[in-house]
Amino acid sequence: MSDESGSKTARLERELNRLRSSPSLRLGIHITDAMRKPWRAPFLLVTLPFMMLKIGLEMLGRLPASTVPTLPNLESAMTNTVVMFPTNGVGFGHFTRMLALAKRMRGEDPELEIVFFTTMPTLHILKEAGFPAHHVSGPKYFKGLDNAKWNGLLEEELCVCFDAHRPSMFIFDGAFPYRGMLRAVAAQSSMKKIWMRRGTFRSGSSIPVDSISHFDLIVHPEDSVPLPATEVDHGVETLTCPPIVLLDDHELLSREAARSRLMIPSDAIAVYVQLGAGEINDIDSEVRLTVEALTSRNDIHVVLGESMIGERLEVSLPRVHIIRDYPNSMYFDAFDATVLAGGYNSFHEVRHASMPALFYPNMETGMDDQLARCKVAESEGWGIVLEVRSKESISKAADELFSRIGSIEGSSVESGALSLARQLATYLDS
Repeated sequence: MSDESGSKTARLERELNRLRSSPSLRLGIHITDAMRKPWRAPFLLVTLPFMMLKIGLEMLGRLPASTVPTLPNLESAMTNTVVMFPTNGVGFGHFTRMLALAKRMRGEDPELEIVFFTTMPTLHILKEAGFPAHHVSGPKYFKGLDNAKWNGLLEEELCVCFDAHRPSMFIFDGAFPYRGMLRAVAAQSSMKKIWMRRGTFRSGSSIPVDSISHFDLIVHPEDSVPLPATEVDHGVETLTCPPIVLLDDHELLSREAARSRLMIPSDAIAVYVQLGAGEINDIDSEVRLTVEALTSRNDIHVVLGESMIGERLEVSLPRVHIIRDYPNSMYFDAFDATVLAGGYNSFHEVRHASMPALFYPNMETGMDDQLARCKVAESEGWGIVLEVRSKESISKAADELFSRIGSIEGSSVESGALSLARQLATYLDS
């Protein structure tokens, strides 16, 4: 059978399987069976609600999804290729970890082909880094496309990616696995499947019960606070690595070059500010109060970090600059201090850069304990944690931040990307 005929057969098989496992067809078959065998009809009062409940629990991830056995993929021999799938979260966390790992894996094996498959819209970043990409927009960007249809689209596109590149390894970074992705990887019997996920799987998690079993290895990047000693018994091999940051020290712009780009005077004090909440033009918002507290001194310049997937900031304040770039950490040598929320990536980037920091931990982030993370910076002597923010408390904390400038020693914290790249190379060869 030719490759083209095999791919066409595989597509038709996938479509047939999606139809067979769809809720509407399963309910229809259940009713039709009762009509063909009249003795079953009286029991529909019980069996039909039970079937509907079962399907509902499957859709919520509380029961394993009903699947039809899939024909094994008719791929030829696996190639020296890795497909990476970072999901599109509220920020760049998943994407940044995958890009950091991809760079180190390519450095360890220049012959390795790395292909991204992602819902992130920032494909130009991958182009600049020299990585090809397949892109599927998230379901919210399609008009009238429900989750079931979008997962069908995702499955089809990912299978096309696998057919084209025949990867030996697939790495997913996301908090919640897509059903279409799971169906696609299930058909790849020879490919090693890895899930990189911050935090462990705890009892009562919303993760679909049958998701973890689709993977051969779970990678848990460590945090500043220890990971829980135990997680649910899922039977899949796990490994950990130090926190992952994107840039090594030699990749940062020099202080002079960074300040020239940002138009900051060489003799000024520069503070980088990136806070997820609040509008700069709202005079009572935390970000506005912070900027005013910092610029109350004439020698202070503030650089506001603007997300490349967020809305544009409209700012017209003296000595306030905006940076919309990726990664903003390339400019860190230009800054003397920073004010941040307590997110995972930004925390560890600043920790790696040994920069005095004022943290505003978000206390409503579910399982991400930003307060505990930021308290580590306080205990290590380079961070200040401000839990309750007001005009007075922000102003006082800004004064304390200024007193820390120039007093922080260099960090010896290692990025986990290189060590993970080496562990995965060993794992792939095993």
